[in-house]
Amino acid sequence: MRRPTVAIFLPSLAGGGAERMMLNLALGLIGAGVAVDLVVGSAAGAYLDLVPAGCRLVDLGANRVMAALPGLTRYLRRRRPEVLLAAMDHANLVALWARTLARAPTRVYVSVRSNLSQEAAHTHLLAGRWLPRLARAFYPRAQGVIAVSQGVADDLDRLLGAGRARVLVIANPVVTPDLGDLAAAPPDHAWLLDTEALPVILAAGRLSAQKDFPTLIRAFAMLEPERGLRLLILGEGPERAALEDLVRSLGLIDRVALPGFTANPFAAMARARLFVLSSAWEGLPGVLIQAMACGTPVVSTDCPSGPREVLADGRYGPLVPVGDVPALAAAIRQTLDHPPAAAALQARAADYALAPVTQHYLEVLGLGRAKVAAVGP
Repeated sequence: MRRPTVAIFLPSLAGGGAERMMLNLALGLIGAGVAVDLVVGSAAGAYLDLVPAGCRLVDLGANRVMAALPGLTRYLRRRRPEVLLAAMDHANLVALWARTLARAPTRVYVSVRSNLSQEAAHTHLLAGRWLPRLARAFYPRAQGVIAVSQGVADDLDRLLGAGRARVLVIANPVVTPDLGDLAAAPPDHAWLLDTEALPVILAAGRLSAQKDFPTLIRAFAMLEPERGLRLLILGEGPERAALEDLVRSLGLIDRVALPGFTANPFAAMARARLFVLSSAWEGLPGVLIQAMACGTPVVSTDCPSGPREVLADGRYGPLVPVGDVPALAAAIRQTLDHPPAAAALQARAADYALAPVTQHYLEVLGLGRAKVAAVGP
């Protein structure tokens, strides 16, 4: 009997949160006995080596996601998977258009990873500002619209019109079985070799306006030098030069480092004294959950959407207003001086483990008779 096939459509395998979460989901689905086709516009990016064993990689040879439309249409006509799951907003639209052009019986689900209203409000690109209108026109044609948090779902209901689309909340499969081994790996930065002598505050994410690292750097500058703290910001992006200029202007060159993208941030998370999320907006911040899974205390902005849900209204870590430098500095001090128990943070992070999230996807995608096996932590 032919196994059901789920096709996951991504623009590329660049090193972003959406790509990492979809690769995690592919791992979970394969463990549940589902055939998975990973269909990418371009089979290039930092995560190419992380494609799970048993996953069929389909490269459409398109450098832009819109250019993948003909190839995805041909794929659907030929392969006719039971389900097509797209992730990222432009890929979502291409998936819906390709299904229409292919006249395939494939059920299409679109995954919304961030707060779409915030994304549209902060973009300088015309295509980004048009996304809410395009979503309103085409997302209701999907079998289901999957939001990664309740905040994202509420935003979608407002944008699309309540009841116009089947909006479902499924968290990201953030905590994978190999997280413990990755966390135990040797760190690749000298500051993490002796964190008792040199306590490190960690942040991670694309160096972009969304992550608002200037607020974090300014808050770090307010902390007492005698604490001997260091700040590591992992990631790469367009704001690097501006952030480096800010570090120099504040006289923090010896105390703040931006070492770039790392495929294994968990080794740093496990050794950091504190993890800080300073974002202006999110969908569901995976790095916050991953740090908690490593037992590391966290501080976060109360941005839309996700941190308040993850931290249970502040029960697992303080929430501060977006862009509030003194409040962020105060929360960092408080948490350094009175850290929560690691076991409580890890128990909360387990709610976002691969096995339960995969089972939820199986049920929503109409594959509920499949059983998750060998994917739990």
